[in-house]
Amino acid sequence: MRKLTALFLIALLLSACGFQLRGTFRGQLPYESLYIDLPENSDVGISLRRQIDALGSTRLAKNKESAAAIFQQVNDRREKSILSVNAAGQVREYRLQTTYSFRIVDPKGHELVAANDIILMRDITFNDNVILAKDQEEGLLWRDINFDLVSQIMRRLAIVKPKVAGNED
Repeated sequence: MRKLTALFLIALLLSACGFQLRGTFRGQLPYESLYIDLPENSDVGISLRRQIDALGSTRLAKNKESAAAIFQQVNDRREKSILSVNAAGQVREYRLQTTYSFRIVDPKGHELVAANDIILMRDITFNDNVILAKDQEEGLLWRDINFDLVSQIMRRLAIVKPKVAGNED
């Protein structure tokens, strides 16, 4: 009985503090409609469209003119750099890093949300004896970075309050 009571109290405390497992974004975006100004085959664009469509509160516009807001990519830089080497000068670890920036504008080009920068990193060990396995692991890490990136973009889109367009003229 004590264990059950303790589990109930822990669950109650975690729910009261706002704890939520990381996963798919479930908030609402402050835009009636949004145009994603990214190529159709862009990994970020595909994931963003899928998540926004799943929300249902924001319509994905077919063109810029019919959208209340336009998502624009400012920067997308992905790099793999050497993190450490062994005594023989062979690579032991790499760092995978993505630097991504985006902004939101209205159809007239007025900035609603200033450029947001997101930097994500993952470290990966390297071993010459298992190159194929390490290539697959690297691919999984890049996919994880992309998932994390889209999740952060969605959270930022939901919490950043857009400026009213036309006030800065």
